[in-house]
Amino acid sequence: MALDGAFIHCLRDELWQRLQDTRVDKIHQPSREELVFAMRGRNGSEKLYLSARVNSPRVQLIANSLENPATPPSLCMLLRKRLTGAWLRDIRQPGLERVLYFDFDAVNELGDTVRLTLAAELMGRHSNLILIGEQDRIVDAVKRVDLSMSPTRPVLPGAPYLPPPADADRRDALLHTAAQLADAALSSGLPLDKALQSKVQGFSPLICREIAQLAGEGDRARLEAVIEKFRAALQPDGRRVPYLVYRPDGTPLEFSFMPITQYGLNAVGREASSFSELLTDFYAEKDTAERMRRYAHDITRTVSTATERLVRKLDNQRRELAASVDRDRKRLYADLINANLHAIPKGAASVELMNYYDENCAMLTVPLDPSLSAGRNAQKYYKEYRKAKTAEEILQQQIARGEEELQYLDSVADALTRAADTRELEELRQELEQSGYLRAKKDKRRTAPQPTKPLTFVSDDGFTILVGRNNVQNDRLTTRTAKGSDWWFHTKNIPGSHTVVLTDGVEPPESTLRQAAVLAATHSKAAQSAQVPVDYTQIRHVKKPAGAKPGMVIYETNHTVYVTPDQRLAARLRKD
Repeated sequence: MALDGAFIHCLRDELWQRLQDTRVDKIHQPSREELVFAMRGRNGSEKLYLSARVNSPRVQLIANSLENPATPPSLCMLLRKRLTGAWLRDIRQPGLERVLYFDFDAVNELGDTVRLTLAAELMGRHSNLILIGEQDRIVDAVKRVDLSMSPTRPVLPGAPYLPPPADADRRDALLHTAAQLADAALSSGLPLDKALQSKVQGFSPLICREIAQLAGEGDRARLEAVIEKFRAALQPDGRRVPYLVYRPDGTPLEFSFMPITQYGLNAVGREASSFSELLTDFYAEKDTAERMRRYAHDITRTVSTATERLVRKLDNQRRELAASVDRDRKRLYADLINANLHAIPKGAASVELMNYYDENCAMLTVPLDPSLSAGRNAQKYYKEYRKAKTAEEILQQQIARGEEELQYLDSVADALTRAADTRELEELRQELEQSGYLRAKKDKRRTAPQPTKPLTFVSDDGFTILVGRNNVQNDRLTTRTAKGSDWWFHTKNIPGSHTVVLTDGVEPPESTLRQAAVLAATHSKAAQSAQVPVDYTQIRHVKKPAGAKPGMVIYETNHTVYVTPDQRLAARLRKD
């Protein structure tokens, strides 16, 4: 990634052109390290996005709204209090440092106008978003840094704001001529691209490699000309080009403020209409994956931990059950001892007794506790027999409940892998809270998200097919939405979505039933398998037992069909 000082310089000019004479209308915090400012001005509205993520720090304008948590974080509430209604007066960049300062004129609680500055430090793992108040004191930050983390530059409320330290050995490409930059690079003794990287401020390794390739070897005049070409692009009237480089498979590789040629035929480049659009295209897939990963982290950990604990518990219970199978031998020992009380010597550790229950009346060695009398040994064996018999009954019930719970957790894990956005993840979180796996957040400001709707498909024969996204939605779809004559599908003994064909009383053709079976297999844990068994029956034969966990149903008079999941068919039939 090439979010260097030079690129930020070009981005700053674009932002100022679009955000000049705007004020803060709304502020959102989609995640801990992201902020979105809705800016409004005479020429309309813009959304300013700021990110302090380690692998994608940036500032840009975005067109689409991001999903926000149901409860705004405390930092978001603070920013709303201090900056809502504030006018943006300037966007500053010191030299070609990877820092942008957004200066706002805001009104404090006394009605006085005060200057507040939001510092966007875009420096990899040191990235941060810091609100600076009067006398250059820090109000708060996305990432607080205490003295144990940085003795020289703490970032804490009330502490003085210190700009990131500058590298005195690197020359600002805006303040030095091409000849001076060339002299500094050639005098270092390093390969040209490494020399430029160590001596020139604002140019990323990508730009340094590009300059070295265009300049060639040993031609001082050509090197100066190439450096000047890149310097000229940074001037107010310079021609800069938002340029995005793609791998042959279509995934973004690099971006720059100038065309990049160093990859030759191993990459494809194109110009974007703006620097913000370029960043959106480059980070879109990565942002979505990262946002989902962070939001789902505690859900994934909870399901994984509960599953591991339950598997260990079931293993122990099965071993105990296997041990209880030998209980009849203990009763036999007790019966034989009682039948031979007079023949058993006191203090014996074992005794040979005739087994009257055996057809051949074979002799059987019965272990004894020497400290107990013969009668007490018999009572001991009867007690162990009754205990083992009771344990078997209880263990069988516990194992059945445990297997049912494990099946439920597998279904949650499967739904988690198919969640498409944070709304679906929030529904899974609430499901786990209601089931007791997650502790409910005690926050009066927290509001439940609007329930999502099932995935909607239309078969080639015109029948609507609905697919549940999670267990709660599966229950709603099967027990409320569907009617008795509708057809219900689910993978056989495999976690997956409930799938329903809405018939309106019309018998669907075999082709629709098969497409519904394919959709059920596609939206299941067996989505990557072949010849997946899918059970199907009419809704009237599907029942939900009282007290069963979400998504758990029983059914009868079903048919089974074997199909292969097909993502392309699902995409073609999808209608929502």
